[in-house]
Amino acid sequence: MFDLIVRNANLPDGRQGFDIGLAGGRITAIEKRIHAVAGEEIDATGRLVSPPFCDPHFHMDATLSLGMPRMNMSGTLLEGIALWGELRPLLTKEALVDRALRYCDLAVSQGLLFIRSHVDTSDPRLVTAEALIEVRERVAPYITLQLVAFPQDGYYRAAEGAKSLERALDMGIDIVGGIPHFERTMDEGRLSLEALCRIAAERGLPVDIHCDETDDPMSRHIETLAAETIRYGLQGRVAGSHLTSMHSMDNYYVSKLIPLMAEAQINVIPNPLINIMLQGRHDTYPKRRGLTRVRELMAAGLNVSFGQDCTMDPWYSMGSADMLEVGHMAIHVAQMSGIEDKKQVFDALTINSAKTMGLDGYGLEVGCKADLVILQAADVIEALRLKPTRLCVVKGGKVISRSAPRIGELFLAGRPNRIDSGLDYVPKTSS
Repeated sequence: MFDLIVRNANLPDGRQGFDIGLAGGRITAIEKRIHAVAGEEIDATGRLVSPPFCDPHFHMDATLSLGMPRMNMSGTLLEGIALWGELRPLLTKEALVDRALRYCDLAVSQGLLFIRSHVDTSDPRLVTAEALIEVRERVAPYITLQLVAFPQDGYYRAAEGAKSLERALDMGIDIVGGIPHFERTMDEGRLSLEALCRIAAERGLPVDIHCDETDDPMSRHIETLAAETIRYGLQGRVAGSHLTSMHSMDNYYVSKLIPLMAEAQINVIPNPLINIMLQGRHDTYPKRRGLTRVRELMAAGLNVSFGQDCTMDPWYSMGSADMLEVGHMAIHVAQMSGIEDKKQVFDALTINSAKTMGLDGYGLEVGCKADLVILQAADVIEALRLKPTRLCVVKGGKVISRSAPRIGELFLAGRPNRIDSGLDYVPKTSS
């Protein structure tokens, strides 16, 4: 007896027309045909069924704050940071919670059920930490929210940066964050990484660093991060986010750097939407793309996952909680247009991100948690092209979101004869 059976599903690995049986909050069967009854059945009609999307890099404390207290007129990273500094003293817990919950509702409709959010700890009030800890508890039934203590103004540069970060961790923030390239000097950036990795090792926590988010090829804090990861035995538990300076580094140095990162088992988190928008701003022409060396890092065996970073905030006036939009941009900016390339991009939105986040029971295999998404697309390549409707989102074996099929997507997919098939939902199956 199953709680739910999803029939006629196409799977991310290319298998087509399989049934997926869910019971007791787990995937208990994946077979060509399940001959059994279920409390509910959904006919996926040859659509893609995927594990939920994961966003390993986001700023939920700033989300949906666009225009507060003013717009970022230059659209640059530095004006965004300055603007956030103007907004921060005006933040209230109630407003932060409200915006975050609205974003989480949007995320669920997009099949995004796992999010890692950086939480600015530079304001000693720590209202951001209080708010996001409350949000983490309130959304727990449908979204797994990880929180990073992020000293936006610098661990050493901010007046109480070090103390505030430790207090946030004492409050229950999950992960140690940092931003070494924003410290006053390169040496203070190095020292901040030494301190942050030591804190993580002492507390048994992961590390996620905004690292070298700049066009400066001499910003090489990732080298220090890798070395400190090895020094403190944190292999596999450390993420380097952005790493955009690698786009500008010379090839000889990178040939040394990537093996060091691989030795440290660094998780790499590029943010394609933000990186292509904010990097290269000082260039005339030729203009650098700014995205880190995705293809080379993947080829070296590093775990690469893509983040959304921002949605309608001081840094980015766009965004939609759609990780397929992130992947779509990655294909273009990283020039990963081959069939296998696109499959790797899809993995970077799902299984790679789950590994970065250390998620237990994630995936679309027997024994994994009963979390999945049905998309209005036949396969992962079509999903990345169309960024299609999430027809159905399932959490713990229960449907938590449903969207009507869009006719236009059927035509784009080359199946105009299937307008009426959409998604067949049968609440009760007779024996």
